[in-house]
Parts: sequence; structure tokens; C-alpha cells
Amino acid sequence: MQKIIAKQALTPNGWEQDVEIGVQGGRIVHLQAAPAGAKPTVGLALPAPLNLHSHAFQRAMSGLTEARGPDPRDSFWTWRRLMYKFLDQLTPDQIEAIAAQVFLEMLEAGYAGVAEFHYLHHDAGGVPYANLAELSERIIAAASQAGIGLTLLPVLYQFGGLDKRPLAGGQRRFGNDPEQFTRLHEGARQAIAAGAQDFRIGVAPHSLRAVDKFGLDRSVDLGGSGPIHMHLAEQVAEVDEVLAHVNARPTEWLLANYNVDPNWCLIHCTQMTEQETQALAHTGAVAGLCPITESNLGDGIFNGTHYLGLNGKVGFGSDSNVHISLFDELKTLEYSQRLRDKSRAALATPDRSTGRVLFDAAVVGGAQAGGRDSGVLAVGKTADILGLDLDNEWGANRTGDMALDTLIFGGNGQHCISDVWSAGRHMVKQGRHIAREQITKTFIATMAELEQDI
Repeated sequence: MQKIIAKQALTPNGWEQDVEIGVQGGRIVHLQAAPAGAKPTVGLALPAPLNLHSHAFQRAMSGLTEARGPDPRDSFWTWRRLMYKFLDQLTPDQIEAIAAQVFLEMLEAGYAGVAEFHYLHHDAGGVPYANLAELSERIIAAASQAGIGLTLLPVLYQFGGLDKRPLAGGQRRFGNDPEQFTRLHEGARQAIAAGAQDFRIGVAPHSLRAVDKFGLDRSVDLGGSGPIHMHLAEQVAEVDEVLAHVNARPTEWLLANYNVDPNWCLIHCTQMTEQETQALAHTGAVAGLCPITESNLGDGIFNGTHYLGLNGKVGFGSDSNVHISLFDELKTLEYSQRLRDKSRAALATPDRSTGRVLFDAAVVGGAQAGGRDSGVLAVGKTADILGLDLDNEWGANRTGDMALDTLIFGGNGQHCISDVWSAGRHMVKQGRHIAREQITKTFIATMAELEQDI
């Protein structure tokens, strides 16, 4: 049994001092007062959240799309074209190496798990591999190497738009019809079953632009009682396209046609009316927010104050992985609300500080979205634990909610992360992933290969 001694810990009873956390078989087996005089393992113990939305391969593009293109109206859609051009080069070995590095960086950033929205399925030109689930297996191998908890979300991607135009260019690596996707998903399910005990599988119909009604129905059937993730209402042009084809906005149409419930996670939702915001909050589904990527791509601002005010569930993801930082994701959401409304402490409540509201939302919403039995330090729960050292110039030995506020808004919370356990796997020690040297060496070699073709 592992025993973690924390000077302070965030438990279901709130903040507690001098806590011993017992971990065995990947779960928390006891939570009790630490023995008198016991040497602390960590200064602060928190439940470690799940990163609910990632496209791992895009990590290799970080820094490549920040110059303005020939169109002065550079936008999400020009970024998207560059992304398609980039991914045509990637081999299975390179994809696995990039994913392992991404998952390492997530662990070092404080995430214990990830929901990988995996839509890169085929070889260049859209030619299926002999093993349809080849690249799903590469993602699983990368997660196993990094030791992160994985919820794999194979993505159904049928069309290039609501007019059902064929996939073109880099998109062809994503494409499946529902029948082929069913076989691919089954292969991925078998591979997940052979992985770590805490690995899970869900399903992800990409978006209303990329799947038809039959494909969406098939995806929901495949998802069963597991997680169902989908991009929804990210861009104005997306909303306009859906409105033109089905005479309803994306959120409006989805809620009218499907029983959206807590199994669902709708990604981005940066283009919703107040009525849609209220309706989605009442479903119990998670709104999957990726504030850094949404800022990078100019998506828009989520109706956070309204949604959380209605007790809507949210969680956080790193999406394009342009910058992987748990605390910066939370801060970026809060700052977007302040800038929009010219306010301060926008998401705080009378009994919880801004940082506490954000962190509580991240751990609860992430666990729900990933189908992961975590999100709280409690007996019987998966041992996803984030350990921090606050005895330094960044943490200033703060306690309680003020410690969270300092980590999130002080700008240096990442420096305070000392340890991360994922389902009891102690993968980060003294701020560094235990396999950093080898994983990063392989990643750097992979990037050198790719640079030759960019």
C-alpha cells in the first residue's frame, strides 16, 4: 500500500489538515488523520482532473500556424486547412511518439487522465490500414507508456459538410461510413480491454457537419451507457451552415432530436443563445471547454456565468495541445468572462472563491465526461491525485481556497506541481515524469523527421 501524507487536502468534507491517503489496487482505500509527527509527502493534495478533450497529434503543430496567411481574414478555417496539410505526413510510429509526449506533458500539468477525441484513423489518402484500429492501438500504447488514464473516443467522420460533400485532402484520413466505423470501434474496444484496468472507451460523432442522422444514431448505439462526445456550436460559420440545412441552430437541433443526458459531453459550445445555454445546462450533460484553444482559434466566449449559474456541468480540455496547462485553462475561462462583462471574480460564489469554483468544476465535470470513477479524494474512488508543494515563492504557503486562487491566477502554479498519481500509478515525482528522458528523446527525433517535410 502507498501512503500519501498531505499537509492539507481537499476532501468531500472540505479542506482538512494533516491527512493520510492510502492507495492500493489503483483506488483510495483509506482517508484519515495522519499519524502525529509523520513527514509530509506533499504540501497539498487535490483530486487530479481528467483532460476531457484532446487531439494528440496536433501537439506537433504548436507554433507552426501563428503567421498570417495570404488571406487577411485569417481564421479557424485557414488554420484547419494547414492542419489537414500537416497530418498527411504522419506515420503510425510518429503518431505514437507524439501522443506519448502529449500524455507526459498532461501528467506534468496535473491531469491524471485524458479523453482522446481520436479521429485520425487511416493512412495518407484515406487508405485503411490492414488493422482498422491500428491508430487507436497506437494511442493506447502511448497512454500505457506515459501511464495516464485513458478514455478513448473513436470518432465517426463521414462528410465534408452538411451538403454531404466527400472528404478531401487530409480529411480522408478521418473518414468512415457507419458500417466500417462499427468494425473499427470494435477493434478499439478489444484493444482497450487488453489495456490498463482504468482504461475506458466511448464514442464521438465528430459534429453535425460531419455525420448524418444515421451515423449519429449508430454512434449513440455504440456509445451505450458510456461517454458520447461531439463538437457543437464552435464557430459562427458552423452555426450558419447547420441553420441553413436543418432550419435550426446546432444546440437547438440536437436537444430536440436526441435524449442528451449526463453521458454526453458537448465540446466548445461557444456559439449558444441564452435559451440554448439554459436548455443544455438542464440536461446534466458536460460542456467541454478548451479555453486556450478556443482563444487561439478565435472561436468565441462560452456563456460561463449563465451556465454555471444554472448549475450546468463543465470540464476542461487542451484540444489542439498548443499549450498544455491545467491552471491556465481555468484562468482563461474566468478572464474571458471578465473581459466580456467588464467584471471581476465572475464565477465566484458567496461561499467559494473563483479558483475553487473552477477547480471543483474541472474535477467533477472531467470525471463525468470521461466515465472515470474519480473527481474526489474519497474511499473507493480511483486514486487520481495531484500533489503540490506550496513552500516556495509561488505558493507562499497559502491554504484553502486561497491556495487554489494562487495556483490558478498567480501564473506559476505549474511550478508547484510535485507529484501526480493516475489510478495509483506514481507517474510524476519532483515535478518530472518518471519516463521523461526516453519519451522526450523519441519525440524530438520524430519532430526532426517532420521538420524536413514542413
